[in-house]
Amino acid sequence: MTTICQEDLIESIAGALQYISYYHPGDYIAHLARAYEREQSPAAKDAMAQILTNSKMSAIGQRPICQDTGIVNVFLKVGMDVRWQGFSGGLDAAIDEGVRRGYNHPGNSLRASVVADPQFERKNTRDNTPAVVLTEIVPGNTVDIIVAAKGGGSENKSSMYMLNPSDSVVDWVLKTVPAMGAGWCPPGMLGIGIGGTAEKAVLMAKQSLMEHLDMHELQAKAASGARLDEIEELRLELFAKVNALGIGAQGLGGLSTVLDVKIRMYPTHAASKPIAMIPNCAATRHAHLVLDGSGPAYLTPPSLDLWPDMDWAPDYQHSRRVFLDQLTRQEVARWKPGDRLLLNGKMLTGRDAAHQRIQNLLANGEKLPVDFSNRVIYYVGPVDPIEGEAVGPAGPTTATRMDKFTDMMLARTGLIAMIGKAERGPVAIGAIKKHQSAYLMAVGGAAYLVSKAIKSAKVVGFADLGMEAIYEFDVVDMPVTVAVDSGGSSVHITGPAEWQKRIATGEFKGIGVTAA
Repeated sequence: MTTICQEDLIESIAGALQYISYYHPGDYIAHLARAYEREQSPAAKDAMAQILTNSKMSAIGQRPICQDTGIVNVFLKVGMDVRWQGFSGGLDAAIDEGVRRGYNHPGNSLRASVVADPQFERKNTRDNTPAVVLTEIVPGNTVDIIVAAKGGGSENKSSMYMLNPSDSVVDWVLKTVPAMGAGWCPPGMLGIGIGGTAEKAVLMAKQSLMEHLDMHELQAKAASGARLDEIEELRLELFAKVNALGIGAQGLGGLSTVLDVKIRMYPTHAASKPIAMIPNCAATRHAHLVLDGSGPAYLTPPSLDLWPDMDWAPDYQHSRRVFLDQLTRQEVARWKPGDRLLLNGKMLTGRDAAHQRIQNLLANGEKLPVDFSNRVIYYVGPVDPIEGEAVGPAGPTTATRMDKFTDMMLARTGLIAMIGKAERGPVAIGAIKKHQSAYLMAVGGAAYLVSKAIKSAKVVGFADLGMEAIYEFDVVDMPVTVAVDSGGSSVHITGPAEWQKRIATGEFKGIGVTAA
């Protein structure tokens, strides 16, 4: 019988959360590097270059890949011959202590994103607890643990549906993926659960995302003429057809929207076919460890040779430098979708909670804490800085969450432009056109890289909101792309439409990559 001590479990969870905050899984890097090599869309290729550069920077600097350091998912398989020793509370309480310790590590503090009471107060727990824990009892004398940190941008794009038994899974996926937009930061992967009951399908979809990426191996197997099983054939079909949608990296249009598609199935009722799909974003973070009673389980750092030789830097030849402190509406009106800008000067920040509070203040005739006139706002909730940093990793927030506030902000505060990630919806695009504003897109999954452009940061409003407070950033050559111009033209509409048509012609079928 194996004895597992409380401190060993706590330390293992804490260590794993630190590890996955700054190390991408090697299989993800390999698949993304191949997608980068094959990509023909300049905008998508630049986005992937930023993600790959950010990933290596995070590995070297041991700082978060993404500012959204996720909600913790822990999957436990507890051997029947395991006994527990020294636990002051239950198993979940020990895991939460590991989360608390991992997120409050002084050398690499991670953003607290979890709010208690999801319907009413939504007050931040300040230490990212509690985790979401799933425990299975299995034969054996070890504790098998998968630790994952799931970002809100990708988790929010989860879908569950009750298909009829005769309905097509492929048709449902191809209908659902475009509706997800780009807030899940493609290219990533899709986890699909089919069968069981509603909750079982969702669980299988999430668990499948923890599997090793092996799409390139599966493609090689198919090319060799080896026999494929039905799930492998379905994975290949979905991989090809989803990428043929042309959504591309960050939704800008391109050849690679997904790097892999995973499928798990379970027996179901004869009248049912539950299906769930959950994406994993460019900040794919999970790790596997085993406790055998010998002490904490620590993960071995990967070799930096796993990363491609890439060092993204501002492209002054193909980008326009913009000075925010002198920015005018006339200059904003000259921007066109797809233009690459390098921002310099002072910008404000604000996300959901700040926008809601601004709306309430305006409704009550109260004064705002800061003047937004002719300013640019960045939708971001940064990680707290450590010594020597102006700010921690500070990548963009999904902009569609601010769509309902856009007309108010443009009409009543004097705001001139916005920065976020992914597309804007019809309501926001209409407001942008009406007020001759613009929306700029920063690359999701490049938070540490973006933070290096921020030279100073100070809270100027709503300090009690923590990472959702209003900051003022002073930036130098912060890279963004014009996503929606003052005329209401959106690159997230035109880009995928163009690349879907181009892919359909077959012109890219001959483009391959060198085998690993």
